[in-house]
Amino acid sequence: MPPPLLKGYSGQSTEELLALEEKYRVDSIILAFEEALLHKPSPDLTSEEQYVLAVEALEREVNNGGYLQFFTNACEHAGIIEQALRAIDCPVIAQITRDALATLELEAGFSPGDVAAAAEDADESVHEVLEECDNRYFDDGEPVADHLFEWIRKNRKAIRIGG
Repeated sequence: MPPPLLKGYSGQSTEELLALEEKYRVDSIILAFEEALLHKPSPDLTSEEQYVLAVEALEREVNNGGYLQFFTNACEHAGIIEQALRAIDCPVIAQITRDALATLELEAGFSPGDVAAAAEDADESVHEVLEECDNRYFDDGEPVADHLFEWIRKNRKAIRIGG
């Protein structure tokens, strides 16, 4: 029987959440990290913390509605998501994400608003390419949550939450 889900964040420190690995599903522990980080002011986030938020946003949005939904609902992470995926050792998903972003044909130095506008204005051919990227994402099998959890463990000093 698989371990149960952790039912949210309740003030634990980074070390305390990491110690729950044997008791709860890793993906639910990562959600607790995300919940904690979302309560920190954006200027106070380390790059490592921003990576956790970006990867979790990608997982949530692509799994619920595809890359178009990610670019619409989580456009603030588009500028760092490929780098975040490469950092956590998910090169295949990073390449798929890069391909999806390239479909929007944005200029260098794009802003989150540029991403959201391009996603909103996407024509049928862009939708088709993004759907192909969605299918590649689902077919890949790269264990993003497991890689992210291990990466959090290795970078725990830069991911500061709770206690």
